[in-house]
Amino acid sequence: MTGPSAFARGTFTWALGIEDTCVHPPARFAMAPLDEHALTGHDRAWRSDLDAVRDLGATALRYGVDWPRVHLGPGRFDWSELDERLPHAAAGGVTVIADLVHYGTPTWLDDSFADPRYPAVVAEFAEAFARRYAGVVDHVTPLNEPITTASFAGLRGVWPPGLTGWDGWTRVVLGIVDGIQRTVRAVRAANPQAVIVHVEASTLVRPVDGGTAVVAEAALLELLGTVPTDLVLGRVTAEHPAHDWLLDHGATPTALRALVEGAVAVDLLGVNYYPDLTPRQLTVEDGRVVQHAHDRWTAGLVEALRRFDDRYGIPMVVTETSIEGDDDRRSAWVADAADAVRGLVADGVDLRGFTWWPLFDFVDWSYAAGGRNVEEFVLPADVVADRAASDRKTPYLRRMGLVRLEEAADGTLDRVPTPAAERFRERATAEVGAARTP
Repeated sequence: MTGPSAFARGTFTWALGIEDTCVHPPARFAMAPLDEHALTGHDRAWRSDLDAVRDLGATALRYGVDWPRVHLGPGRFDWSELDERLPHAAAGGVTVIADLVHYGTPTWLDDSFADPRYPAVVAEFAEAFARRYAGVVDHVTPLNEPITTASFAGLRGVWPPGLTGWDGWTRVVLGIVDGIQRTVRAVRAANPQAVIVHVEASTLVRPVDGGTAVVAEAALLELLGTVPTDLVLGRVTAEHPAHDWLLDHGATPTALRALVEGAVAVDLLGVNYYPDLTPRQLTVEDGRVVQHAHDRWTAGLVEALRRFDDRYGIPMVVTETSIEGDDDRRSAWVADAADAVRGLVADGVDLRGFTWWPLFDFVDWSYAAGGRNVEEFVLPADVVADRAASDRKTPYLRRMGLVRLEEAADGTLDRVPTPAAERFRERATAEVGAARTP
């Protein structure tokens, strides 16, 4: 059951997340299913994985509920797996934050986020979920990272519905936001005790060479990084700096007015930040603007959190952070990120939790695309080549977890705790009581 002090004012919650990207494409789409619960062996090892959350001292868990697998058709659901897993996850006072949509939709929703049925369908699922699991799972994230979803599904055509360009981005964003607003209303109607945790990725972009195209692209990306959340909260009125840009890229005045009128409030603002992935530098290469990930360590984390705090003033939770690398590097990030958060709380920022995501390593998203780089930023050529040349998971494993995945000869993935897991446990278990600080 949900603990009464989880994320409450004056408390601090240590949380973990299990990577749950769940994109099941329609048969016509040129990619394999990208289902992290299946790829990482969580479907097989879910009991021990969920037990590890408590063993590491976390009192909250972000957990995906596999919407594409559960929602079989209009009004039809298969709750059998969740009926086992969610009570187990919530045992012992762990607060489960249900991740309702994590980049994918049911395959019968032909055009995914761009399907005109999408907002009503996702609200139907949200209402049914909230009603069924009230008292077991009372914290709900309507959709993980709208800005990332729009990039992969609407701007660059990587995931369904496979739209491209800024018109595609706008179409996906408008569908997503309508769905979020309807989801929030549906969840609250079904479970008045529900806590809405809106989760968004940080956007930190800097031009490097100062050229006109680079500066303009950086400014646009910075502007659009807040647009989905602004739309959810009903802030994109005619005076908003992105209002006319959205109209230029396919939005209608009627659609934008409807989102202003349908504004919803959220209880917690989840902020996702990765020191080596989130900050981007823009350069011009071969006549086009490209992004390069740029490690800013804790400086980027502090900047991202302060930006969200200044803009929205909503209680925050770090809902995703980790770093890829060896054991020492991950252990260092546990300590340094927690210390950075400590400083913000001491300065009066209403920051109520810290989530290491993922608990264990995961399979890179390029796996479903045959090794092709699907990221917004440039990857080293040797990494792309190694992945594309292998039929095993090992080259695709992202070493970002507190628990390392090791591929056995039969393809199964063993769980091996790292020293970073112990560092996390030490910090989490040292802070007990109703008024914990990070």
